[in-house]
Amino acid sequence: MTDAEHEALIADVFTVACASRTVLEHVTGRWGVLALVALDDGVFRFNALRRRVQGVSEKMLAQTLQALERDGFVHREARPTIPPHVEYSLTSAGREVAQRLRGLIEVLEAGVPAVLAAQARYDEAKTASA
Repeated sequence: MTDAEHEALIADVFTVACASRTVLEHVTGRWGVLALVALDDGVFRFNALRRRVQGVSEKMLAQTLQALERDGFVHREARPTIPPHVEYSLTSAGREVAQRLRGLIEVLEAGVPAVLAAQARYDEAKTASA
């Protein structure tokens, strides 16, 4: 596909074959969201990022970073030292996405008390109707 064809492409995430759907999956998957927002805080080496994103396996973090790098959101810099020194940071596109995700996270975190209350009401109603 030429650059002109890329520019003429109209993305529609609701269309099953649209590339934007795959990118959305990479960004909004549990580890994608957390990796992007963590990297919005600065440059991380792999193990430091893994400690920041608690609960992610080494394999899942590696796969997530590779997908986000391929999509143009993460920059991987490997220095030829022994042992290798690899750092991850966000590209400008990655920063824009991460900042939007951070806004969503802030809304969700602020709403946790209301969510917990809603869950309790739901569970109570389900138990009462059973």
